[in-house]
Amino acid sequence: MTPYGAPQAPLPVALNVNENTHPVPQDVADDIMDSIALALRDVNRYPDREFTALREGFADYLGHGLTREQIWAANGSNEVLQHVLQAFAGPGRTAFGFAPTYSMYPLLTRATGATWVAGTRAPDYSVDAADAAAQVADVAPDVVFLCAPNNPTGTPLGLEVIEAVYDATAGVVVVDEAYFEFAPREERSALTLLPGRERLVVSRTMSKAFAFAGARVGYLAADPTVIDALRLVRLPYHLSALTQAAASAALRHAPTMLRMVDEIVAQRDRISATVEALGYTPHETWTNFVLFGGVADPATTWQALYDRGVLIRDVGIPSHLRVTAGTEEETTAFLDALASIESTS
Repeated sequence: MTPYGAPQAPLPVALNVNENTHPVPQDVADDIMDSIALALRDVNRYPDREFTALREGFADYLGHGLTREQIWAANGSNEVLQHVLQAFAGPGRTAFGFAPTYSMYPLLTRATGATWVAGTRAPDYSVDAADAAAQVADVAPDVVFLCAPNNPTGTPLGLEVIEAVYDATAGVVVVDEAYFEFAPREERSALTLLPGRERLVVSRTMSKAFAFAGARVGYLAADPTVIDALRLVRLPYHLSALTQAAASAALRHAPTMLRMVDEIVAQRDRISATVEALGYTPHETWTNFVLFGGVADPATTWQALYDRGVLIRDVGIPSHLRVTAGTEEETTAFLDALASIESTS
């Protein structure tokens, strides 16, 4: 086995790990720093083990009538998903997802002693409700991961697929909405499906839309009985007082933090249109990145971009590369570099 990893190189333009490359606005950063400074006064004491204020903040942000009893959080959504697997998977159990999908799902599954089973997608990476239900019913997994929209392809996932999968299994169904804030505004979240579905879990992160990747804060919404199960497996005081303070402060400024989403979406769509004009094939995406095919030699193209100061991601899909939508300047640098490769090849 090999650990999860993505290149971290000191290049001028880093668009390889789907970060929000926009800095936190200064007024928000000031409030976050003030909140951390207050928390430091009591840092000699253990933090609130139930991170009550933060759970209330997430419930308010998500809406849909959610209460703090339905909210969980941890150090990034990876730890949130790990908690789910520790509680509901483990030796002798199975977790399932439709490949290609987020590379941490199988790693987390195997690390908890469970078996990973990969289902299949259509050639355009979409998932049909009837086919998804049939695949899940055939495997009968204990945990199902539905990445909505999907990473690394950006593909949307309809609510009818989630409903069909839920009805086809007796296991826990995790809908990973890490990139949901970048979906069209009129689209409904899987949060709307929670009432009456006690085995449904909807996971989110502050890393993407909230530009909080370095703070490591992920969270989920589920039935309170699921939250109780997660308490059994988390480490004591797993969220530091400083993390709780920083995340609560950022949530207080949610409208400001989310304002940059529209600009990111504009750059994402600009990337899709331009790479298509350059002869590549961008896939439909509801995220902050674009997967594009038609790359004759991904390794050579990746290296050529690297040599031009632009870092993107080879996600291992043949003839494809993936790029994060950055600021306007970063996006321009990527597109200019890609065009220059074309003109010299």
